[in-house]
Amino acid sequence: MTKPTFGTHPFLLGFDELERLVERTVRTGNDGYPPYNIEQTGETGFRITLAVAGFAKEDLSITLEDRQLVIRGRSADDTARVYLHRGIAARQFQRAFVLADGVDVAGAGLENGLLHVDLNRSAPENVVRTIRIESGRPDRSPSRQTTEA
Repeated sequence: MTKPTFGTHPFLLGFDELERLVERTVRTGNDGYPPYNIEQTGETGFRITLAVAGFAKEDLSITLEDRQLVIRGRSADDTARVYLHRGIAARQFQRAFVLADGVDVAGAGLENGLLHVDLNRSAPENVVRTIRIESGRPDRSPSRQTTEA
């Protein structure tokens, strides 16, 4: 007997996408650079802060696609400088975060080598809907109904 996974549990209908979401999050393969913090800024607010010393505003991009927040950094070509010692990392990076439904990006700012991305979670609407029960033959599901004249 196999143990049902989270997305295939019989009481959790329609959550199979959640398993794919977890797999996608694991595959992002972040290597720890640049370091980041995630903090709660209020009851519905969050802030992601990345340490991006050496990156200018023009070197950074933030995109949101299909609930995935992607922050990229690409430092300008520095071939004109001759380093005797280079201890400050300036390599390109990509850091991805998967956002839940209802979480929106409120804005972003760069200050003192820290990139702040502010997020807000909208309050879910509590909707109660009454479902009408049709009478008729039991073999007539909504997908198999035909129009009778």
